[in-house]
This record gives sequence, structure tokens and C-alpha cells, in this order.
Amino acid sequence: MASDNSKVWSVFSLAAALGAAAVAKKALNTTWRATTGKNPPANPADPDVDVKEALAWAAVSGTLIAVARMLATRRAANYYAKSTGHLPPGLEKDDQDADNASAPTT
Repeated sequence: MASDNSKVWSVFSLAAALGAAAVAKKALNTTWRATTGKNPPANPADPDVDVKEALAWAAVSGTLIAVARMLATRRAANYYAKSTGHLPPGLEKDDQDADNASAPTT
């Protein structure tokens, strides 16, 4: 049964992440065109693309797509948890409480 849950979660989280990335990329392309008056660089590594433009596109697109994917995956995890009564496989609560952190060893 755990394997079935793992497969369902894998498909569900992948669909959420891909959908969010596609929506974010479309919004980014539209915003880039409106802001710069040009299409975004198809390949920022191309030496013919201005380095400032390539850096701006890489930073903005990478950050916003990663944030969109993370937010979509979090929403999918919340939905999964409400539907099944437990967090998805691999997303069990971690110990982020600083009071419980062990002191670094030297």
C-alpha cells in the first residue's frame, strides 16, 4: 500500500510542479516582452546575447520558476495530506526547531 501511495504522490507532485512551471514561464515571457520590448533569450548561454540580459533572464526565470514549483508542490502536499490523513512519502516533518538542533562538532 505504501508503494501505491508513493506512486500516486510521485505523479501528483510531478503534475503540480510541471503545471506551475509552465504557467510561470508563460507569465515570465509575457512580462519580459512587456518590460523590455523583446522576446526573452532563447539560450542565455549564446555569446550573441548581451551578458547583462542573459544574467537577468537566468536569475529572474530560475528564481520564479523554482518558487512556483515549490508553492505548487506544497499545495499538492497539503491536498494529499487532507485526502489521506498523512503527509506524502518523503515529506514527513523534519526537525527544524533550533532548540532541538545539536551543537556543531569541532
